[in-house]
Amino acid sequence: MKDTVHAARPGGGRGGILDREGALAKLLIAPAVLYIVAMIGAPFVLAVLYSLSDATTGDPSLHLVGFRNFAAVLEDPVFRLALRNTFVFTLLSQSIVIVLSRILANALLKPFRGKWLVRFLILLPWTAPISLGTIGWLWMFDSIFSPIDWVLRYLGLLGTATGLLGPQTNMYWLGVPGLAMASVIIVNVWRILPLATVIQLGGLSSIPKDLIEAAEVDGASPWRRTLMITIPLTLPIVSIAFLFGIVFTFTDLVVVYVLTRGGPVQSTQVLSSWTFFKGIEAGDLAQGAAISLFMFPVLAVVAILILRMARRTEVV
Repeated sequence: MKDTVHAARPGGGRGGILDREGALAKLLIAPAVLYIVAMIGAPFVLAVLYSLSDATTGDPSLHLVGFRNFAAVLEDPVFRLALRNTFVFTLLSQSIVIVLSRILANALLKPFRGKWLVRFLILLPWTAPISLGTIGWLWMFDSIFSPIDWVLRYLGLLGTATGLLGPQTNMYWLGVPGLAMASVIIVNVWRILPLATVIQLGGLSSIPKDLIEAAEVDGASPWRRTLMITIPLTLPIVSIAFLFGIVFTFTDLVVVYVLTRGGPVQSTQVLSSWTFFKGIEAGDLAQGAAISLFMFPVLAVVAILILRMARRTEVV
């Protein structure tokens, strides 16, 4: 058998690197590893060094000062507010995304005319640059010319003495702390929803139709089929969609920066935006790096928990 294999190779030798699976696998994965090291590993190490120094944009030299920056960050009330806002912003928006994406995915599984157009419109927010889309939302939330306020006034919900939202003619979406946070969450949901819908659509499409048909024959109601079949079988997929959404939201800067710049009165400040304002605009690279490093352990723990849960449910 060995003679036959050697005879099939040119020159009867051991073959080149392309004939060895282990070496070929390492060769193919090398560009991805180099990319991760260059784009993630090196900046992470630099952030750690900056966080332990007194570097500024005027003097970026590294003079190590220990954990002084972390102590200063923890004493900063804006940082504590940004940390709380980050969790609120992330959990609320992703909870809404998971529910809406499941509804959209179920609707897109049904046969109807124009399904391709609906799918295109749903995917459009994900393909468009987030900065341009957020600028469009900035106009929609304008304190004077907001089309949302116009619709609310037309429906009688705003601008009348008996209106549900009050007698004022405008909502001032980005000028009131509660409304500003709601606006940021709405835009983030609009941004993440297409990706979550595609992921959930793939999970629902992979469910064997025999299980659904057997449940229907046994007389199971739609709610029972959802609770006993659909949710358990798609839980790993939902976990991955939730993980992607948490990572994208937790590290997002563009939505908050374009819409509110952390205002009003720092009420929509999150860790990523406060890192930018403190480290770049204020020029304190050391404290900016220290703030950014607080995101790493949180994301690492969340990723480990979600992936373990997805693996456990998949095995079961």
